[in-house]
Amino acid sequence: MKRIVALGAGVAAAVAAGCASLAIWSAPDKQASRERTALAEQADQLFWKTLHGGEYDKINEALTAVTAAYLENPGDAITAAHAGWLHIWRLAERERMEKVPPTITDDIVMSRKYFEESVRLNPKEPRYLGFYGSALLAEGNVHQDEKLTRKGYYTLLDSIMAWPEFNYFTVGYVLSTRLHDSPRFQEGLEYQWKNLDVCVNGKVDRQNPDYVRYMALDTKEGVKRVCWNSWIAPHNFEGFFLNFGDMLVKAGQPNVARRMYANAKLAKEYPEWKFKDVLETRSRDAEKNVAPFQQEEAAPGQPRIMNGSTFACTACHQN
Repeated sequence: MKRIVALGAGVAAAVAAGCASLAIWSAPDKQASRERTALAEQADQLFWKTLHGGEYDKINEALTAVTAAYLENPGDAITAAHAGWLHIWRLAERERMEKVPPTITDDIVMSRKYFEESVRLNPKEPRYLGFYGSALLAEGNVHQDEKLTRKGYYTLLDSIMAWPEFNYFTVGYVLSTRLHDSPRFQEGLEYQWKNLDVCVNGKVDRQNPDYVRYMALDTKEGVKRVCWNSWIAPHNFEGFFLNFGDMLVKAGQPNVARRMYANAKLAKEYPEWKFKDVLETRSRDAEKNVAPFQQEEAAPGQPRIMNGSTFACTACHQN
């Protein structure tokens, strides 16, 4: 009798588990919204004002507005991405804080969640995929979760295939924080070279990367528009070459780095760029910066590579 009861209980549990799986499998997919709300458009304005103004201290205000808009309409991929961006910006430029709290890692989790939603709602937007992969990789590293780390890495590789002109930089930038003699850092450096190559449909000289000959390719249209400055990233061009120069210094190539830094000055917007003094100091001190850039943790007062600095995002996005 006990055996029959136990068998019956086992069958009931299996049926319940099967029902649960069926119920989850048959649930409708979350749908993307076709229209955006007035609240979302207001939040957009505050988002861009905050980012383009470099107003790091106002991230909470912008995040409150964007989150409210998302909660009103969770099917809005743009709003979800903006929430993810604000979280990742707060993390990326945390060196601005007087004291960085351990809870800053919560921004990684929230960024990953919001970019995951934006990818689900608009899987055809490769920029979301790149940011999602970046957040996954960061979350995996923080929690020492190798499966999550690998998922993030391979998501980043998928994002390159989807839009190489944009995501070669994204992936290279993420990998720029790895140890200078690690395979991943070398991979990230290679992606920066490949980014230049796909932007010019050619092969940029790796010993003398003089970009003067390519400036006539400047465009605001098509997939290559992200190789230049735009309203979204008013100093994308300058920021790209600042980061690339930093990575070359970290790789122990200060002479090539100095040439790369100089390319930033080719942008017609360069005179208005708020970080031109940083770039010119980096160029002057290229040899001196090799050692501090190669340290796993920069000592207090020493310069940091762009990804880890107080201008990790704003070097490209601040007006």
